[in-house]
Amino acid sequence: MKVMIRRSPEIGLSVYVPKKDLEEPVVEAEREDLWGGWIRIANGWVLDLPEMAADTRLPVTVNARKRGEEE
Repeated sequence: MKVMIRRSPEIGLSVYVPKKDLEEPVVEAEREDLWGGWIRIANGWVLDLPEMAADTRLPVTVNARKRGEEE
């Protein structure tokens, strides 16, 4: 699914899913630089992000894969 990742001073990192009109903060990340690992957003979804350069500028739209229910 296409998601936009951005950073804001109030929230920090957040993910926007246009098809669901959903914006949630990132609450946990596998990797400090995000790319190539998973992130967990506040609603509990876990998204796998593509490999990208560590210095990729935000905001950016990427194809992320939603994992099945965890735990």
